[in-house]
Amino acid sequence: MSSSLQYRSQEATPSAEKPASLPKIVSLFSGAGGLDKGFVKAHYEIVFAVDSDKWAVETHRHAFPHTCSVQADLVKLGVKRLLDQIRPLLTQGERIGVIGGPPCQGFSRSNVTATANDPRNKLPMLYLKIVEALQTEYAVEFIIFENVLGIRDSKHERTYDGILRRLNKLGLASNVNEYDAYDFGVAQHRHRVIIAAFASEKACMSFMPTRQIVGKKTVKQVIGKLPEPSYFCRGMQPNEYHPNHWTMQPRSPRFLNPDEQQGDGRSFRRLNYGEPSPTVAYGHREIHVHPNGTRRLSILEAMLLQGFTKKDVLYGPLSAQVQQVSNAVPPPMAYAMAIAVTHSLTRV
Repeated sequence: MSSSLQYRSQEATPSAEKPASLPKIVSLFSGAGGLDKGFVKAHYEIVFAVDSDKWAVETHRHAFPHTCSVQADLVKLGVKRLLDQIRPLLTQGERIGVIGGPPCQGFSRSNVTATANDPRNKLPMLYLKIVEALQTEYAVEFIIFENVLGIRDSKHERTYDGILRRLNKLGLASNVNEYDAYDFGVAQHRHRVIIAAFASEKACMSFMPTRQIVGKKTVKQVIGKLPEPSYFCRGMQPNEYHPNHWTMQPRSPRFLNPDEQQGDGRSFRRLNYGEPSPTVAYGHREIHVHPNGTRRLSILEAMLLQGFTKKDVLYGPLSAQVQQVSNAVPPPMAYAMAIAVTHSLTRV
């Protein structure tokens, strides 16, 4: 089934009381673990996580020391060898959930060269092939599949419809909606498609993430009081305030005259203190400009605008950290999804 857009509207997301029993989680395309953080906060256990990016996996291992975090290209690894790695972590027939979002660049509307034949567009079907294999050994009670809005565009219709048909063949009822991270307490407009699929039709119908309707955040509330960051240079020492509080040297002449900036284009988009940030998704030289106009955001500032906390740390060189923060699912949004899953499973 595919439901219409629906949210619970409350003043705050309810706290998660630890349920007596929850399915364990297998995280595919886990990245730096933004989605995983939300589920862990809601008392789920991430038993296995996999991603192809070595620095994202390094970040994941530090954030989730009790999880088996593996660096692997799932296409090259294959389903059989993946199950060989998961099998020692779970007992036969155990209840599990599968979460994650395959790389979305092939579906992104910002990728003007994107085509229906992009090889990355095959990854959603690999995701579902893994789910099918897991079903032969475990009780897969739900999946959470995250991706960009472009996956539902007409040029990707065959892939999108194929995902829903495959879910149906796997005996999973699907609830498909678009969500904005801003509605879950994140100081950023980030619209994403979430496919929540359940083994129970009743659970699927009751999946309604709680939307926060008061206390929404602005850029100033989140990063307005931070000290100045360090500027990247070879041999530099970590910033004393936070290891991710660093950014590129502001070399463009436009940084010398912030009052004359137009803030146009993807490469020079300046944030407004009184508003939420646009989508945190950066390419080469596309990190948003700080509201003061004199530099680009630091990695830490981007992390906070994504809903991470100052306790979180990303590992790797600057370019790797840019990629990790751009690809992450905002943890507060992930938490709302996890709580909604828990509520749905109690309806079974």
